[in-house]
Amino acid sequence: MVNLSEFGRHNNKKSKRLGRGSGSGHGQTSGKGNKGQNARAGGGVRPGFEGGQMPYSRRVPKRGFNNPLREQIAIVNFTAIENIKSDDINIDILKESGILKKSESKFKLLGSGEINRKIKIVCNKISKNAKEKIEKSGGTVRII
Repeated sequence: MVNLSEFGRHNNKKSKRLGRGSGSGHGQTSGKGNKGQNARAGGGVRPGFEGGQMPYSRRVPKRGFNNPLREQIAIVNFTAIENIKSDDINIDILKESGILKKSESKFKLLGSGEINRKIKIVCNKISKNAKEKIEKSGGTVRII
């Protein structure tokens, strides 16, 4: 006999068959009880509804301002770039290598880490420290 505990008991669990007669244990009202809003087809209330009481999401005070037009700028350091083989670095190469997410469209280069080769970088923003390090190693920076 096979020990089911090593495979997990829930792998073979059958779904509850509702409304298949009183002998099934889930007949007549199909486990919904008698009458009421939740017993009806399409019944129930929307998420967050508290029976007419002022919902929690509206009772809690709101603070600050969320700017819908805010631009998210990803941060990239030299420690992330040093493993890239290419000497021409731009946003597409950073996305291919997995440093940036596909959804990120702008990035700022910071000077944490060391760069010891000549690179050409195209970025949206750059720190003074990072720019100095690139120019000291003989590379070039272009800001778009």
